[in-house]
Amino acid sequence: MRKKIVAGNWKMNTLLKDGMELAKAVEQQLGEKETDVLVIIAPPYTHLSRISDLINQVQLAAQNCAAASSGAYTGEVSPEMLLSTGTNYVIIGHSERRTYYAEDNYLLNQKVKLALSSGLKPIFCCGEVLEEREAGKLFDVVTEQLQVGLEGLSKEDMQNVVIAYEPVWAIGTGVVATPEQAQEMHHFIRGLLGRMFDDTVAEQTTILYGGSCKPSNAKELFANPDVDGGLIGGASLKAEDFMAIVHSF
Repeated sequence: MRKKIVAGNWKMNTLLKDGMELAKAVEQQLGEKETDVLVIIAPPYTHLSRISDLINQVQLAAQNCAAASSGAYTGEVSPEMLLSTGTNYVIIGHSERRTYYAEDNYLLNQKVKLALSSGLKPIFCCGEVLEEREAGKLFDVVTEQLQVGLEGLSKEDMQNVVIAYEPVWAIGTGVVATPEQAQEMHHFIRGLLGRMFDDTVAEQTTILYGGSCKPSNAKELFANPDVDGGLIGGASLKAEDFMAIVHSF
């Protein structure tokens, strides 16, 4: 049985005090209503160690990591450093990292491998921009992102990898992929994983949807057979909204 996961990507939001309060609220509300959904929050780097001490049921993720373990890389944070704060997961390949910081599939592959070897579980992001969708290249783009980004991984490695499909045209825009569009791509990704690895990997890999997912549309999106949860942006900054999405299954 695949894990159902709802992960909140806080991006560059909240100061430490506010982030700690938000994390405590999510932890408290998660304990008030039973669920089989794995809940993850990804605060800024500056919050990780303090928030780790506040949560028990909620899992902790970083929003990015370096492609090196240590050395003269000013401003970078290694997977081992993240692990030492109590972090379990790391988001790799978010469209904002690809777009604003020119992170390509080859660099992201290095990050995925290093994260796994360090003991972190990658949430690997893929997805097309609007021009690529309109040109009919959406499947080619996602295929390249996954084939290069996951190159060299074993079937055993894939037990610790989560995939997040994020149509870039739906991130922070208020535009959301229809349930049919989401299911179409998630089904395609599952088939691609089957060809890259095997059917067992395909069936066991959790694939999240990311892109303007909120309480009003989460239930419809999560009803799709190949949509196993969400990578939530703006709606994860309010505990009530975030937990409403968690309970949308």
